[in-house]
Amino acid sequence: MRNDPMPPTPSNARAAGDLGIRDIEVIRTYQHPSGAYPASPSFPPYRYAWFRDGAFIAYAMDQGGEHESAHRFHAWAVETVLRHRAQAEAAIARARAGLPPAEAYLHARYTVMGESTSDNWPNLQLDGFGTWLWALAEHVRLSQSSLPPTWEEAVALVADYLSALWPHPCHDLWEETPRGIYVYTLAAIFAGLKAASRLVAGPWADTADEVRHFVLQHGLIGGHFVKRISPSPSPSSPPLVDASLIGVAVPYRLLPPTDPQVQATIARVAEDLHPPQGGVYRYRGDTYYGGGEWVVLAAWLGWYYATVSDLTHAQELLAWVEAQADEQGFLPEQVTDRPQAPAYVAVWEQRWGPLARPLLWSHAMHLVLCKAIAANSPSAPG
Repeated sequence: MRNDPMPPTPSNARAAGDLGIRDIEVIRTYQHPSGAYPASPSFPPYRYAWFRDGAFIAYAMDQGGEHESAHRFHAWAVETVLRHRAQAEAAIARARAGLPPAEAYLHARYTVMGESTSDNWPNLQLDGFGTWLWALAEHVRLSQSSLPPTWEEAVALVADYLSALWPHPCHDLWEETPRGIYVYTLAAIFAGLKAASRLVAGPWADTADEVRHFVLQHGLIGGHFVKRISPSPSPSSPPLVDASLIGVAVPYRLLPPTDPQVQATIARVAEDLHPPQGGVYRYRGDTYYGGGEWVVLAAWLGWYYATVSDLTHAQELLAWVEAQADEQGFLPEQVTDRPQAPAYVAVWEQRWGPLARPLLWSHAMHLVLCKAIAANSPSAPG
């Protein structure tokens, strides 16, 4: 795997052409021969492969017609899941006995060779596996392919894993908060179980419906979704809104994007976390690298707007995302021009160095946004 950003050349510099094409170049260049997508090749803490990031990246590559790249990622994911089958089965057995996971469970991230690490990373995260099942079903649909037997085996194992573990607390996608029950995580699990039931015969669609019912019963306050169900929000503070809640609508479709409760959630995200002519903050009070505006989330919000045919807002967010690319066309994880906690920018730079750039997930979401705008424009075919 390359660990240095590509030097600018006429063929890959930002001025040379469409940033959407550049997205594909960046992702293809840094995809490891194993098929894994490292989160960021030039940022040491991110030189690992996350199921969450990789699933979104593979989906973007399928959207861009790069099915071979997506296939190689899914092959890596299948091999990694089956390599760690014993850990998954141990977690399933404990969960079915009413016990939380102990030391054995599937990890949110692995090395690019599919090996677990011995560091103290908060690896008990379920959303990435739900997202992987969703992205795999999209790969099958978009590439018009079928699943080999070993892939079906991995799908069934992960679906059983999510079916058993979903009621148990885990870390959220930002990997910062204590274990809890998070709406975004459950929405990803819902989508993953629905996808698994379309790929392989199994009982997971019923479990997905249970998850959806649970979220609708416990994850709404004041007519909009909130970040977490457990630990319960403090009665003395307003319900916490997190930008990840966009995922409830796109891509997970826990409710349709035009549902009033989804619309109310998006309105809260836009009001609280999307400054005018800016990007999107993760949540209020964020201090990671100062708590800046995230490229991933700006593209994600734009994806939602494109889906509901609000192309004005979608294109505004697209323009902001593209303005964050450097001369080489690299997109960062976040931008710290307007940080929520300015003093923490230097704190994190001293700890881990400059911000992650390029972040492959940012490039993936930019590509997805471009495709969503094109698909929902008045001139789109059909």
